Amino acid sequence: MKQITILSGKGGVGKSSITASLGIVLSKRYKVICVDCDVDASNLALVFGVKKLKDFKEISTNQKAVFDCKKCNSCKKCFESCYFNAISWESNKPKLKEFGCEGCGVCELVCPCGAVELKEIYNAKIGYGKTRYGFNVVTGQLEMGESGSGKVVYEVRKLASEIGKDADIILNDAAAGIGCPVIASVVGSEYAIAVTEPTPSGFSDLKRALQMVHHFNIDAGIIINKFDLNKDYSEKIAEFARTSGLSIIKKIPYDKTFSDALVHMTPVVSYDKDYLKLFESIADTVISRLSI
Repeated sequence: MKQITILSGKGGVGKSSITASLGIVLSKRYKVICVDCDVDASNLALVFGVKKLKDFKEISTNQKAVFDCKKCNSCKKCFESCYFNAISWESNKPKLKEFGCEGCGVCELVCPCGAVELKEIYNAKIGYGKTRYGFNVVTGQLEMGESGSGKVVYEVRKLASEIGKDADIILNDAAAGIGCPVIASVVGSEYAIAVTEPTPSGFSDLKRALQMVHHFNIDAGIIINKFDLNKDYSEKIAEFARTSGLSIIKKIPYDKTFSDALVHMTPVVSYDKDYLKLFESIADTVISRLSI
């Protein structure tokens, strides 16, 4: 089983659209599973047209403080020690603010009378669905206001490995940025595809994302999406790739067809067959970097 992570650094560059179409092309040669690792704003299943997920179950990846006010001696140590300001003080007793607690456990440690206990909470849901293309897409959703997205990504990838024990390739569609959920998406991958656009912010975030990928000694290549909107900046990205020893996997021109395909909840290779050859070329380049 080979793990490929598609990341971007910057949001809105077409990463999920590219993941979906690449998944379809690869599924014609290998057993594939696609994983939506953007648990804060998951939408990969929608790109495939999957409206209902199977075995969508609640999970716990975090804890929250629970106060036993009968034991509390009103010393206020928990209130004064909370770094996240998650505790209010009412009627001379502590009270947890909604959406404030990060489950760090400091309040439990400093309480001298055992009035604080950390308890597991259900903070996310994970599940999977069958696409019309014959393979599964696995996804997760962090509940609003909750923390622990990196841990949820770990559980989503774990579920993907369990239901796809015989899979040849797992495609991980990472969130934007370089935070915990992206790190949890990249770790353990054999290859990373960095998608960018030819803009100053796209280029800047690309470099930061690749710095994180290189930290984990993971091979990577670059896709420049909408490259013809700013050919000068596309050339800057290409020059950066050359000096960094990275390959440009493909330059994809701007085309409103990508947006039209998303509106119809259909990956672009299925919406417009003219894109099949382009994504087959991307698949060939990626597979050449892996030993399958």
